[in-house]
Amino acid sequence: MTDLLRSTTLRWALGIALWSVLLALAIFAFIYWQTAAYLREELAETLRLEVRAAAADPASAALRVDTWTAMDLHATHYGGLFGPDGARRAGNLDAMPDRLARDGDADRVSAIVQVAGRSLDDEIWAAALPLPDGSTVVIAHDSDEIDRVRVTTLRALGLGLVPTLALSGLGGLLLARRGRRRLAATEAALAEVMRGDLRRRLPVGTRGDEFDRLAANVNRMLDEIEHLMGEVRSVGDAVAHDLRTPLTRLRARLERSRVQAKTVEAFHETIDQGLAWIDQTLAMVTAVLRLGAMEEGRRTAFAPVDLGELAAAAVDLFEPAAEDKGVRLTLAVAAGIHAIRGDRDLCFEALSNLLDNALKFTPEGGAVCVRLSRLGDRIGIAVEDTGPGLPVSERSKIFQRFYRAEVARQTPGNGLGLSLVAAIAKLHDATVNVGAASTGGCRFDLTFPAATAG
Repeated sequence: MTDLLRSTTLRWALGIALWSVLLALAIFAFIYWQTAAYLREELAETLRLEVRAAAADPASAALRVDTWTAMDLHATHYGGLFGPDGARRAGNLDAMPDRLARDGDADRVSAIVQVAGRSLDDEIWAAALPLPDGSTVVIAHDSDEIDRVRVTTLRALGLGLVPTLALSGLGGLLLARRGRRRLAATEAALAEVMRGDLRRRLPVGTRGDEFDRLAANVNRMLDEIEHLMGEVRSVGDAVAHDLRTPLTRLRARLERSRVQAKTVEAFHETIDQGLAWIDQTLAMVTAVLRLGAMEEGRRTAFAPVDLGELAAAAVDLFEPAAEDKGVRLTLAVAAGIHAIRGDRDLCFEALSNLLDNALKFTPEGGAVCVRLSRLGDRIGIAVEDTGPGLPVSERSKIFQRFYRAEVARQTPGNGLGLSLVAAIAKLHDATVNVGAASTGGCRFDLTFPAATAG
């Protein structure tokens, strides 16, 4: 019983029924108000006209009163002509009604009337006017007709509320059960998702209503959750694999040194090698943490950044490494202002990762070029090399964490550099794309929104 009272189906049905009853009450009240007001005004206007006609001819006032009462077939017309002393001269009213103003306007008062030879105390509508000789003429009508309208309206309301309540409750139950079926299907799907089946989706109808839009939004959320969970699993596997390699090497080297090392220099060499592997592991962990922070959108206070100056600084930094490898490193900056709003250090890191990759895969005698250009309201940095390039099938994967293309399998790295570039680009509302360079190698395009003036 408690579950039934707490169910949405019952609450919806009761709510619809209550709303229907309130609406019916309002409609009946309005009809009664309008009808009673109309009848009262019609009756008042008739009484005003009759009493004025009687007062207009004092000599025939008594005849007018008797005619008014005699023409009544249902004993609803009353009237009277009263002398200055209050004595009745004509009509079927025993006495002048108390508190009846002699201004010709109609009002509801109590009076004693003569009906079929009997005196009755009744509620009537009456209008009175004085005559020149001090007499008073009264024209009246009973209030039963207006009272009958009220009784009839209340009876109709009472009889109508029962089917209204029943039909509205039934309609509410049908609508609520229909909605409940959709909610039950949604609950079943969500229960499977909570049990771990992230491939399950909510049912989406074809009507495009609020339920369908909500289900579609939840499905998109589940798609993203499934994607993120897949990334978490792959990242966990990759982190475990990449951590195991240096740690295994470190352990083996320490065991071997404990047995074989005979001099202080040998122990120092082992320690130095172990520190290098530990630094490699810490660098990977730091990169994962920074990548997670940037993907969550933790923006620092952005400031104006001149990409021309930043590109020149990056080229200067990598110039010695390019010379050592025999690679020609150049910078081509188009004319114009190349200012954006962002974090200078992060933008420099993104460009540095692209340059490091380009130099890593460009053979001796090759060339790497950094191009800076203005594209409408965006500013683009392109890094081109003359290396082996990337197959089309791998271009959509290289920005994933720990992914390493075939050409990178034999080179140092952990597969996080381009993931950091993608995260930095997303943080700055920028885009990063990879394609084939005109020189035959690989081209990365990093495009930022230009800073607005002021």
